[in-house]
Amino acid sequence: MEDIKYFLSDMDGVLVRGSVPVPGASDFITRLRDRGTPFLVLTNNSQYTQRDLHARLSYAGLDIPPESLFTSALATAQFLQSQRPRGSAYVIGESGLTTALHDIDYIITDKEPEYVVLGETTTYSFARITQAIRFILGGARFIATNPDESGPGEGGIVPGTGAVAALITSVTSIKPYYIGKPNPLMMRMALRTMNAHSEDAVMIGDRMDTDVIAGLESGLRTILVMSGVTNQSMIERFSYRPTYVFDSVADIKFE
Repeated sequence: MEDIKYFLSDMDGVLVRGSVPVPGASDFITRLRDRGTPFLVLTNNSQYTQRDLHARLSYAGLDIPPESLFTSALATAQFLQSQRPRGSAYVIGESGLTTALHDIDYIITDKEPEYVVLGETTTYSFARITQAIRFILGGARFIATNPDESGPGEGGIVPGTGAVAALITSVTSIKPYYIGKPNPLMMRMALRTMNAHSEDAVMIGDRMDTDVIAGLESGLRTILVMSGVTNQSMIERFSYRPTYVFDSVADIKFE
């Protein structure tokens, strides 16, 4: 792995489990920083800004600079800026998403928006979902930050963006365009953020159906770690394989 110059990594299941760091994750980040190796930590979660996420990870014992965090909210903002600069959107989401859209001079409105943008929030509102449905039926384009149907929350599993998007689709018959993993678009945006080339980079993840497939379809080498939701026997169920398999990031050696 000596020729790998750039690292992309998933967050949940790779560096942290909930609010608890994966053993060895802090040392792995320190080794990357000490070597001056460019890296980005990717997350499909659109709730938090880079600064907020940095603070949450710091509390968990991981010192990751805000500029090394890349969320589906940032990827969504980059996509919208490339498609329709200075547009307007009706947004269901938290500050991570609204801040990313404000930073590209998007207008967040409930008056004839060009887009409906759906992300994570802990306070999904029936009234706001109904309004989103009406905007989509009226011609607004439907974007969702990620397809995850569920995620971890206080006390257990909570519905994810994909689940709420499915509800909206069942009423409108219109499917959203998903920005986050496994869409390789997010991977290519992350590579551009680092001025990296796919042949020099690797993607680390704990899921075959999001992290590994996104890396594979983006031309990256891939590392699957067993510290999240995947075990060795599950790998054989897929028609594609990761480049490398490790128990955790603590076992990744690149010196």
